[in-house]
Amino acid sequence: MSSRHWTLLLLLASLWGASYLFIKIGLEDLPPAAVVFLRTLLAAAVLLPFAARTGGLEGLSESLRPIAALAAIQVAAPFLLISAGEQEISSSLAGILVASAPIFTALLAIKLDDAERVHGWNLVGVAIGIVGVALLLGLDTGGGSGAIVGGIFVVVASLGYALGGFLLKKRLSQRAPVGISGLAMAFSAAMTLPFVLVNPPDAAPGAGSLAAVAALGILGTGVAFGIFYTMIAQVGPTKASLVAYIAPGFAVVYGVLLRDERFTAATAAGLLLIVGGSYLAAQGAFWRRASVAAPHVPTTQPPAAERRAA
Repeated sequence: MSSRHWTLLLLLASLWGASYLFIKIGLEDLPPAAVVFLRTLLAAAVLLPFAARTGGLEGLSESLRPIAALAAIQVAAPFLLISAGEQEISSSLAGILVASAPIFTALLAIKLDDAERVHGWNLVGVAIGIVGVALLLGLDTGGGSGAIVGGIFVVVASLGYALGGFLLKKRLSQRAPVGISGLAMAFSAAMTLPFVLVNPPDAAPGAGSLAAVAALGILGTGVAFGIFYTMIAQVGPTKASLVAYIAPGFAVVYGVLLRDERFTAATAAGLLLIVGGSYLAAQGAFWRRASVAAPHVPTTQPPAAERRAA
């Protein structure tokens, strides 16, 4: 990759890594559902015009049902779980735990997709990653039941990301990812709105929380996805997906420096085990076939036009 593309990759990792910090700040005045609703609404406002300009919405009217299912499995539910989990755990810990998504992808492939089964070092990576998750849940959460449940919520969210990847491969692999993502965000905003109406904020949120959620939706989700799909088109999905292994480091740095969150030996070990295990687990068929896997991103192979551009 050129220096420009490395710069874009680091910018993208810094934006996705900051998402957990923005969530944490937003939760100071807003319930989880309100954070997710505003986040996805703003992201849709950024992504849908971008998709329209680049032709990413073409043919998607025939795929609204699978996109709605994707929105529920891979956007609305995981975003709600992560936001709820961050009420109990640190933003840096959430950023590390979400990186376990490739581990679930490898495990699910055993039952859901024979063509994507992993072997050898890939299975070693799965085992290493599981040890890392257990280490963080057992030690870095502090042992309290609320923190453990919060950590489990985040881990289950990464399972949703993995499940969505198989749905995309089966039903939406020939559609433009940026269009799918924009519509999925819009569907997710509609899905979470009833939760906001049932449980609205107790008081008017402060400027800090609103600014954090605006940054989360516009920058951490909308602009970040735009950069990600630009990277896919220019350097290919395999290189673009490297962001998944860089973003957790940014999440830790932000949490420690800006929120004074703990960084213990268990944190360091868990980070290395999960990111390293996820990297090894992802070196199977998903990696060789150059599919996309990144935090908060639908996983699918880009359409033929984007593959030619890569």
